[in-house]
Amino acid sequence: MLDIKFIRENAALIKDAAAKKNLDPKVIDELIEVDAKRRELMATSETLRAEQKKTQDREAGAKLKEQFKEQEEKLKPLEKRFSELMARVPNIISPDTPVGKSDEENKEVFRWIPPSGGGPDGGDEKKFGFTPKDHMALGKDLDILDFEKGTKVGGFRGYYLKNEGVLLVMGIMMYAVNKLVEKGFKPMIPPTLVKEFALFGTGYFKGTEYDPEVDEIYQIATNDVPAGGDSGGEKAAVEKKFLVGTSEPSLLAYYSDELLKADQFPIKNAGYSQCYRSEIGSYGRDVKGMYRVHEFMKVEQVILAEADIEKTTALQDEMVAISGEMHEELGLPYRRLLICTGDLSAGKYKQYDTEAWLPGMNRWAETGSASNFLDWQSRRLNVKYVDPKTGEKKYVYMLNNTALPSPRVFIAILENHQTKDGKIAVPEVLQKYIGKKIIG
Repeated sequence: MLDIKFIRENAALIKDAAAKKNLDPKVIDELIEVDAKRRELMATSETLRAEQKKTQDREAGAKLKEQFKEQEEKLKPLEKRFSELMARVPNIISPDTPVGKSDEENKEVFRWIPPSGGGPDGGDEKKFGFTPKDHMALGKDLDILDFEKGTKVGGFRGYYLKNEGVLLVMGIMMYAVNKLVEKGFKPMIPPTLVKEFALFGTGYFKGTEYDPEVDEIYQIATNDVPAGGDSGGEKAAVEKKFLVGTSEPSLLAYYSDELLKADQFPIKNAGYSQCYRSEIGSYGRDVKGMYRVHEFMKVEQVILAEADIEKTTALQDEMVAISGEMHEELGLPYRRLLICTGDLSAGKYKQYDTEAWLPGMNRWAETGSASNFLDWQSRRLNVKYVDPKTGEKKYVYMLNNTALPSPRVFIAILENHQTKDGKIAVPEVLQKYIGKKIIG
């Protein structure tokens, strides 16, 4: 969400951002029109309220009170529409973000291949000397993955991790947490069942409320238990609860409605959580294996910082570098993409994706996404700080990045570290968690 004053003064800039993000620029025109009517009604209401307080005439006072109520009733639908439109206004775009229509125009800015090879463009043969298997075949042969029973019990995209597969995934998670602690991030295990405001506040709803047709979020049935757990009578409000798709909403909502101190910045947190995604937008895609699943584990980085674009750009680069360092220590070929405008979601100012090479599946796989939202999320969550130089209250800037997600890094390790006889050479940094150098 942006400041309405900023929107009024920079309408052309924001309409341009909307167009480049494949969003409707007309939203900005309607918002400005609704805002003008809203402010006019608010001014009239304030005038009526002031006159009502001044008048000594009871009859005139009653008439003014009635007129005030009429204005307030006219204002309600405008306020509702204003909120709906404000939620659809996109963030501005960084100057170095490439202009493009879709993910096909994302720009590769870095690539790393292990000295032994193992990447695309000929690297596979140099490393393997044999045709690599995919993670599905490896998982079945090594008895560390079971998709058949996973589907039987959990439904479509269900899976069981077994034996050394469990140790490998938990090792990935512990390695990521420890790495971030070393880098100055404070570890947290946040709630994965959250209230609606946490998801709206971080931009995981397309609009102001949950829409099951477009939002890839699971809502949990509450059996009509009201907020607070008390019966409260027939009119008690039922509190909606949702499962998070990443720990980012929980970690950022932790600071909602707070006034922070500038000397706290940057606030760096590392969140471990189970993650749940309905994947309604990916119907028919990646239906086999563990590549796109409904539940998995992930370690996430979030940073809260002062309102300074240059400083947050440096912090975003820092987070991305940590992801790269972990991929290299795991021996995984990877590349870094600067996301183009057409693949940039509404709230993001700038985004990088990290992708690992999967030789068995012969494809790149997104294993991380680093985003700078500026104050787009903090305005929704109402997180501010006091600028020590001016004494002014400002909204903080918020950033996030995937440290490591369990499924695709698990896939990448199986497929990149497989041996000719079908075993898995465990990366050195994970051996202490698994207790062995070879799986199989």
